[in-house]
Amino acid sequence: MMQSPIYDTIGHSYISTRRPDLRIVDALVSQLALPKGSIIADIGAGTGNYTNALAERGFQLHAVEPSAIMREQATAHPNVIWHEGTAEHLPLPNASVQGIISTLALHHFSDFGLALREMDRVAGAGSFVFLTFDYRQIDRLWLGDYFPALWENAVQSLPPLDSIASEMEAHTTRTAEIIPFLLPPDLKDMFLAAGWQRPEMYLDPAIRAGISSFQVAEFQVADTSGVEQGLERLRSDLEDGRWEKQYGQLRSLHEIDAGYRFLRVFT
Repeated sequence: MMQSPIYDTIGHSYISTRRPDLRIVDALVSQLALPKGSIIADIGAGTGNYTNALAERGFQLHAVEPSAIMREQATAHPNVIWHEGTAEHLPLPNASVQGIISTLALHHFSDFGLALREMDRVAGAGSFVFLTFDYRQIDRLWLGDYFPALWENAVQSLPPLDSIASEMEAHTTRTAEIIPFLLPPDLKDMFLAAGWQRPEMYLDPAIRAGISSFQVAEFQVADTSGVEQGLERLRSDLEDGRWEKQYGQLRSLHEIDAGYRFLRVFT
């Protein structure tokens, strides 16, 4: 699950750029297929953006998050109960929820098998819906040209999704379905590939502060010159038109497959 020391260090400003995107909320609600009033656990809830968004749709939420810094940024909601905990050790009773969500947190789980068994324990017959990514599914985005080490680290942060789906089925005796999520150009949730059509946004330190790939690199690696060089090259290429010449065709697209996927696990 998420490593609290890292997120207690890098998570201070997540709330400012990581806003819930309604298209993601709609997909979560649709794939959970639960009536209003159902109890849902949000695992790796972060600052609670999607937790509160589902609470606004009439669900009751248990938000589980290990980082105190992330929890402290959450906005209180009457339909949300917060818990300190990890996916591998959920502080919830058996069969206490009807569904589980986790948005862009699977790559922080430390033990998939244990986490999945824990979810199976607390969810009863309910479905799990995860938003995650597998950059192996696509040709490398232009981000990989400017930040190759960061991109490769992101690629390696999760096993292939097919393997994860198989592991989910093995540990839960449920069926796993992989559903592509094509990214629109105007995402409100500024995760790593959200700016595929807006390269200028990566020059903003506030945006980068909300992208764990950038922040973990700076937190864990003493030599961050690769990121700094990539930023300088991106800035230069945007100023003199080189980015536009090589990648400008992306500006005309309405959506792109950037490797993001929903994993729905159901009985």
